[in-house]
Amino acid sequence: MAETINLAILEDHQATIDGYIHRLSDYTNINIVGTCLFSECLKTLLNKQPIDMLILDINVPISKENRNIQPIHQLLSELKSSYPNLSILVISMHSQRAMIKSILESGTSGYILKDDYDSIRNLGKIIETLAEGGSYMSNRVRDIFFNGHAADFTLTPRELEVLSVCAAYPDESTAVLAERLDIANPTVRNFLHKIYLKLQVHGRAAAILKAQEMGLIPSITPNQDS
Repeated sequence: MAETINLAILEDHQATIDGYIHRLSDYTNINIVGTCLFSECLKTLLNKQPIDMLILDINVPISKENRNIQPIHQLLSELKSSYPNLSILVISMHSQRAMIKSILESGTSGYILKDDYDSIRNLGKIIETLAEGGSYMSNRVRDIFFNGHAADFTLTPRELEVLSVCAAYPDESTAVLAERLDIANPTVRNFLHKIYLKLQVHGRAAAILKAQEMGLIPSITPNQDS
């Protein structure tokens, strides 16, 4: 492939970023234009120049000051809306079927598990495949997605987005959450009410905890690879 692929990386472990850069060093057609350790810098990076592909981890903190995890479903929704031509490759340790299903159905191009060393070794070829409009999943991701017997989650993508924002900002009021989601305060309350009913819980904290236990939204795992 002769055409240059402009690539950005959002990953909160510098050693992991360095590993990706090393894997891609022999691919002269892949131009790594920038990396982010925190999600708050991603839009600035994406707006600096055209970017074709983004490697994205799920458990990335919002900022150095706010160590809460970026609400992944909201981020993916914003990326697909603002950068419709951007291909997204998720590389994560998350292997729960509900998470995999929601991520893949959000329009991402691929999903690789971090312990899938064969895929990581072939990262350059995978990026070239995705740049040509293809898709890619780790074999175990494919097995989980197509052959898993766990019950499918019942929350809609929008409900997952609302709940992931609640998890990222657990102490904020529904009014502030409504501003972050760019919807009316009563709409947030309606979403939360439906979420509580579906998850059979009585409050926001319980809903976040249950959704994390079910693998619907990521949970914070300090000092571990995400």
